[in-house]
Amino acid sequence: MSLKIEDIMVKNVITLEAKATVREGAATMDERGIGCLVVVQDQNPIGIITERDLLKRVLLDAKDPTTTKAFQIMSAPLVLGEPQMSIRDAVRLMTEKKITKLPIMENGRLVGMITLTDLARSVAYLEHIISKVPDNSAK
Repeated sequence: MSLKIEDIMVKNVITLEAKATVREGAATMDERGIGCLVVVQDQNPIGIITERDLLKRVLLDAKDPTTTKAFQIMSAPLVLGEPQMSIRDAVRLMTEKKITKLPIMENGRLVGMITLTDLARSVAYLEHIISKVPDNSAK
């Protein structure tokens, strides 16, 4: 059984306009209970803001979240995945790039997001399923 990214990715990706304030982004993350936002300009993904970006680039740098814009603190360029990627390839890419969130693009459109947490859950789920399969090798 070979799961693809499209099998486990979150399909409802929350975005934030590049010129929105960091305060607006933080409020959206809080309201939605999410840890990141994909930053878009003209509906094209151009970066990502994570909780870590807020901590390092706003709080520690003492920037005003009501005037600082999303594009000023986002991580860019984006590292992107594809829906047909294997989970193994996604893990390899995320490890190489030292990222924990991977936006998924298809035909120039943002179609999903995968996180290390999603990947860990999918592995745990597969192990659970496999553990329920009877072992016929002893026969």
